[in-house]
Amino acid sequence: MTVYVIAQLKITDRAAYDRYQVRFFEVFRKFNGRLLSADERPSVVEGNWNRDKLVLMSFLDEAAYHAWADSPEYLEISKDRKAGAQAIVLLAKGFMPVT
Repeated sequence: MTVYVIAQLKITDRAAYDRYQVRFFEVFRKFNGRLLSADERPSVVEGNWNRDKLVLMSFLDEAAYHAWADSPEYLEISKDRKAGAQAIVLLAKGFMPVT
């Protein structure tokens, strides 16, 4: 079942976060995920939002997500993401169509 990763980021150290961004795709593309959106100016249509960036990704299933997120390559570059941004990261399951 497809899973979606929703990350809401508050940038705290732009240089550290930019280092992460530079290396992100070299790691991400190895794990067959799909980057659906990476928006530093999403439109807030309801409520309050105190973050700077929204990232939306999808993976084939939860195991594929964990293969990426727990990989040594991603853990290495994520040090700069964690140093450069506060994050709320959600993993949401897609749903099976009713047949």
